[in-house]
Amino acid sequence: MTNLGVFERAQPLLILGAVLLGLLMGQDDSFSLWMEWMILPFLMVMLVGVFLQVPLKVLRNAFGNVTFTLASVVINFVITPLVAGGLGFLFLRDTPELWIGFTMLMVTPCTDWYLVFTSISKGNVALSTTLLPLNLILQLLLLPFYLWLLTGRLHQLNLGLLFESVILVLVVPWIAAMLIRWMVHRYRGEQWFQEQVLSSMGTVQLLFLNLAIVAMFASQGSVLLQNPGVLLGLILPVLLYFLLIFLLGYGVARSLRLSYADQASLQLTTLARNSPIALAIALTAFPDQPLIALALVIGPLIELPVLILISRILLGMRRKREKSFA
Repeated sequence: MTNLGVFERAQPLLILGAVLLGLLMGQDDSFSLWMEWMILPFLMVMLVGVFLQVPLKVLRNAFGNVTFTLASVVINFVITPLVAGGLGFLFLRDTPELWIGFTMLMVTPCTDWYLVFTSISKGNVALSTTLLPLNLILQLLLLPFYLWLLTGRLHQLNLGLLFESVILVLVVPWIAAMLIRWMVHRYRGEQWFQEQVLSSMGTVQLLFLNLAIVAMFASQGSVLLQNPGVLLGLILPVLLYFLLIFLLGYGVARSLRLSYADQASLQLTTLARNSPIALAIALTAFPDQPLIALALVIGPLIELPVLILISRILLGMRRKREKSFA
């Protein structure tokens, strides 16, 4: 995982293209009705691909570097929800659906592509990988609580439905992924799994994520056309989130005297967000609030270019540090 593949580099453009294609297809009512039923299956297939890459056996390794793990967990699951709540109140309190979507995006740490950006930034990929299953488990447990705490007064939350959504869109794909992993290991072996299955998962994830986006905009695109300010309303709070968390991560890394590689890992594990998982939950928990899901689709259009920029900033910091020690 030394650089971005063709599809990963083009992901912002692919997502934008999926949005435009969905809007175009949504002009036909027959497409619109059919696509509405395809959103969740596409996302669930994508999440199976995500979970196939989650090495649960490294979960115990996360506790080997207590300082790094504790810093990441505190930023991701204590400070970030407070920042999200504050920014949501300041900028989105007049549009509750966007506030909920923004909150769902910001309180779910990434479990996949942050490793790519960690690698690009010459960070400690192995250390970042140890946090992946821990981040996934904690966000699944805490997301309903965060929504209730931060946005419960904006929308009548049905916690039972929310937990059912978590089970449907996360537990079911997780079980499917574990069964696939077990069967491939038993009948084809670990090497075949690594070379033939995992090597194609990045492309599979992107394919089904974009299919889900096409389906969503084909079925709900009229909502966006009626609310063209959605994107503009999200740009400022999302950018401010990344700026504040970047500065916080930098300060924490300096105070803990982390090496550059560990600093890059800390910053990217606390910056990248998990929009696919949040989107899958939103579509099942809030089926009558399409603006929530739209916020979670638009988020990556802002996030991915920002992560590319941050990777370059981190590499610049690395070069500066190397010169100071030369």
